[in-house]
Amino acid sequence: MENQEEHKPRIKPIIEGAESLSLGISMVVAILIGVAIGLGLKKVTGIAWLLWIGVAIGIAAAVMNVYKAYSKQYKEFEKLAKDPRYNMGKQQKDDDDDDEE
Repeated sequence: MENQEEHKPRIKPIIEGAESLSLGISMVVAILIGVAIGLGLKKVTGIAWLLWIGVAIGIAAAVMNVYKAYSKQYKEFEKLAKDPRYNMGKQQKDDDDDDEE
């Protein structure tokens, strides 16, 4: 059982690193898909400004990907902030303030 626990922390950072790397790739892919949608709409309808609608959709999707990644990292940070190993005596200061009242 200890052997499984030793392997788990080694793999987790690799997976998290791959997810972070994929953020940049997903941004590029989202914009390219938006451009493809815009080009398709332009070809089907013949209206030139629909290309820019597709570009805007792609950029919006890329921004959404960044926001989702930020939210995920923020939740991880909150978990670490609540972990007693990392709060560095913050709990003790709060307890001291309660005693003064």
